Amino acid sequence: MTGNGVGRLGAVDPTRQWVTAIGVTVAVGFAFFLAARLGLTLLTKPDGVAVFWPASGVATGALIALGPRAKLPVAIGTAAATIAANMSGDRTLAGSVIFALCNAGEALLAAGLIEHRFGSGFALDRLRHVLELLAAAVFASAISGIGGTLGFKLFQDSTAPILTIWEHWFASASLGIVTFAPLLIGTGAAVRNPPSANEAVEGSLLLLAITVLGALVVFPPHGSWAHLVPIALLFPLLLLLTARCQPMFAAAAAFIFALTIVWTIAFDIGYFGTPYLPIDERVVGAQAAILTTSLCALVLASLFAERREHEAAVSEVAARLEEALEAGAVMAFEWDARTGLSRHSENAANVLGCDPQVPLTTIRFFALVHPDDRAAFKSQVKNVRPDKPSYAITFRVMHPDGREMWLEETATAEFDQAGECICIRGLTLDVTERKRAEEHQRLLVAELDHRVKNVLARVGAVAMCTRQGSSTMDEFVQSLDQRIQSMAIAHELLSQNKWERVRVADIVRLQLAPYATKANTTTCGPDIALNAVAVEALGMVLHELVTNASKYGALSIPEGRVSVSWASRSNGGAAKLLNIAWRETGGPPIEAPPPQGYGTSLICSLIPHELGGTVNLAFSSEGVSCTIEIPLKTGIADVT
Repeated sequence: MTGNGVGRLGAVDPTRQWVTAIGVTVAVGFAFFLAARLGLTLLTKPDGVAVFWPASGVATGALIALGPRAKLPVAIGTAAATIAANMSGDRTLAGSVIFALCNAGEALLAAGLIEHRFGSGFALDRLRHVLELLAAAVFASAISGIGGTLGFKLFQDSTAPILTIWEHWFASASLGIVTFAPLLIGTGAAVRNPPSANEAVEGSLLLLAITVLGALVVFPPHGSWAHLVPIALLFPLLLLLTARCQPMFAAAAAFIFALTIVWTIAFDIGYFGTPYLPIDERVVGAQAAILTTSLCALVLASLFAERREHEAAVSEVAARLEEALEAGAVMAFEWDARTGLSRHSENAANVLGCDPQVPLTTIRFFALVHPDDRAAFKSQVKNVRPDKPSYAITFRVMHPDGREMWLEETATAEFDQAGECICIRGLTLDVTERKRAEEHQRLLVAELDHRVKNVLARVGAVAMCTRQGSSTMDEFVQSLDQRIQSMAIAHELLSQNKWERVRVADIVRLQLAPYATKANTTTCGPDIALNAVAVEALGMVLHELVTNASKYGALSIPEGRVSVSWASRSNGGAAKLLNIAWRETGGPPIEAPPPQGYGTSLICSLIPHELGGTVNLAFSSEGVSCTIEIPLKTGIADVT
């Protein structure tokens, strides 16, 4: 039997398919033959119909458990076993063939009805399934009883009335299906969904106990009250079995009990073999005992199975909800306004950082609320009313580790007919990260506003000073454009580095880029990064040096050279300085220092004003040199 049932004979290998089909035929035929011989040990008078026919349960149960593809093997095994069992008695060949067709058709009809209603994978884990199986057994037995009655009248020379023969056939066949088929159906379901090891052990022990008590019921001890003890103990054990285990175990208990009764009445032993009771009364009593016990066991097992499935479904939904709440840092709560008691989702302790072993009561939760927010929180809760049942509030709580958390609570109140609040249910979301992001955004906007104002002020100052130092409008536009481009380069570098730090090497490289070649510039220095203020100031100073060199100095002729070096050094104490040396060589000779304009003024005054440093600008006959020293105060630079 595979996970989909032995009846799923759709194996790819034809040889394996044939071997499986033959194996099913032999197994079903052997089981049916044994059950049929047991049933033929006790026949009704004068028609000769079996009082109990467990073989019908074997064929129907096997076909339902194995699935529709096992129809042919089960039908062949059933028919062959029927003929063999009847021919070993006093039945005629023609009658045996008719009975074989009826037994096979009965199993096919009952299994077909179940398959039509529920498809494959049928299990007795629903009350509806038990009732449908009972209905299918009644219908199939009633139809097969017609053919069986004709077989007895035509080929067995029965003198009993036709209705009597049909009633006996119907009763024995339907009882056999209801009693014995559930065991095979339950076995198939257990193969698809195996019980746990603990369940298997517990079920086996309970079946053993039920078997012993069942024997004591059938073979009662002597005494005025002793025979009541096994009966009193039997049904609690059966109830425990159905409540704790799969329906297969309940079906097995019903099978054991029914088999015990059939065995005792067939061989005249035990209570149902008492000779002073008429056989008809014993048969009716045995049939009633088998039917009621089987139905009670199956109904109870199906109800408990449904309950277990519903509980599992509810638990799974609850677990998924808890996972979703945990992932979203959301906790659910319910507060009873009449008793003051509250319930929270399991993740509340994790969200709030509380001890999960200590219940999160209303008083304990309110104590966590920030003192400045308690009044507003109380006001929101107290102000709910029927026409405004919902509220939303954002408040702070104090985490046990001392940090501040922000929570956003949305809730809805329920009211009774008098308008009094009964309870409040809602969700509380941890929005600490969102609040931090909002605060960070606010700081960024403020910083951006500050920087934009500074840039605009600086552009205005540069424009004014450039206008004063320009003799023509074209010169003013060109100089202003170059200086604004220099500022833009500094801003681009800061933007690329998220306004944190920019390397001195990058500032020098980009300012020299418009005029630099491999031959006319050299740069060297350690890896030193400056903050935004230092980057903007140094960028403007270097721009003026590059502009002067391109117009009048070393970068104005091919033979000229510019070298820029930088290093950090101590100023004699604990503080350090960033020393930047600008040297021009090979340029046009300088006969006299040029008149001081805006560019020269910016070179000499911007660094001291913005960064507290010094600038030494010299115009010698060899070329311009400029030494810049910037104090490496905390926050200005990172030296690696």
